[in-house]
Amino acid sequence: MAPAAVPFRSVRFSAEHEQFRASVRAFVAREINPCVDEWEAAGVFPAHDLFARLGAAGFLGLEYDPGDGGQGADHGYTLVLGEELGGIDANGVAMAISVQTDMATPSLARFGTPALKARYLAPACRGEAVAAIAVTEPDAGSDVAGLRTRAVRDGDEWVLNGTKLYITNGTQADWLCLLARTSEEGGHRGMSQIVVPTDRPGVTVSRKLDKLGNRCSDTAELAFVDVRVPVANTIGEIGRGFQQQMAQFQNERMIACYIAWGQMHRALDRTAEHLKHRRAFGEPLIANQHLQYELASLAAEVEALRQVNHGCADSYLAGEDTTRLATVAKLLAGRLNRRVADTCLQFHGGLGYMEETWTARYLRDARLLGIGGGADEVMLRTLARLDGFTP
Repeated sequence: MAPAAVPFRSVRFSAEHEQFRASVRAFVAREINPCVDEWEAAGVFPAHDLFARLGAAGFLGLEYDPGDGGQGADHGYTLVLGEELGGIDANGVAMAISVQTDMATPSLARFGTPALKARYLAPACRGEAVAAIAVTEPDAGSDVAGLRTRAVRDGDEWVLNGTKLYITNGTQADWLCLLARTSEEGGHRGMSQIVVPTDRPGVTVSRKLDKLGNRCSDTAELAFVDVRVPVANTIGEIGRGFQQQMAQFQNERMIACYIAWGQMHRALDRTAEHLKHRRAFGEPLIANQHLQYELASLAAEVEALRQVNHGCADSYLAGEDTTRLATVAKLLAGRLNRRVADTCLQFHGGLGYMEETWTARYLRDARLLGIGGGADEVMLRTLARLDGFTP
């Protein structure tokens, strides 16, 4: 059974939203893009330094309560932030920032105690602490219900043992929003979200991972051996961690799609500009009708993604469940970003295959979107279930 049709709505930006957009765009141009090549070569960017500057500019914790260190803004500002982070010359930086803003902190903001938020959320909003989300494991990626990391209660403490893999910000994080089993119940039952400071004895970085793309984002495998943290570090209800994490995943998928739109929009503009100046057979390449139509076709799809993004953001602003729209956007964005990256490289010819050209990095970085935060296949599985296409 297909889903019932709903009226489509889109976000309308105010003058304040547009002023915020200009501020983020200027920050990216001034504080981030000049450093990206250096960070990519080093395989890491200085998260504490950059996040402190982002916090001082008011770009972190946008929607969180001012009493918890946030800005008290509406979700339209998050949409603007994501679209402008798409203008960063390396997705590794954009992804790391979005982990801080929309992947590791939403559950803490929603369900954390005042004491827990004061100790961990407020410093993250100020950029004084780097946060990371620790869910994925060697044998539990898309199948979150299969995770094995355990937290056994010993009085007023949890004792953690396990391994987490593909952790963005993993080598620099000050604390983790970690999902662990806290009871013997199987499947999605009996899990809890726990704030784990990385300076606790028993927390180690097993290895920094060498990735195809997103090279300036430090991604790690983390090990936990008899790590003790207070039970008071539990986010929300003990045993409700899976459900809380599923809600947090929606924020992750939304910001990823907002960023992806910005990346694709900019990539098409840059490619069109290149074709206007590159001459072949006596005229600019842009005069080739095939190239015009290919760019126009992709631009139409990129605009369609933006409309889905805005519809999702508007639903979120209205307090509605965005699971379906966020899933649709994530599926579309993951597939489309790959095509845009491949086409932009193709239209640059041999030059596009060179490391000195932005297209090579973009192609590598774009490939992750269809895997991280829910693979394309998981998005299809979710949509098939939501839309009644399963037995």
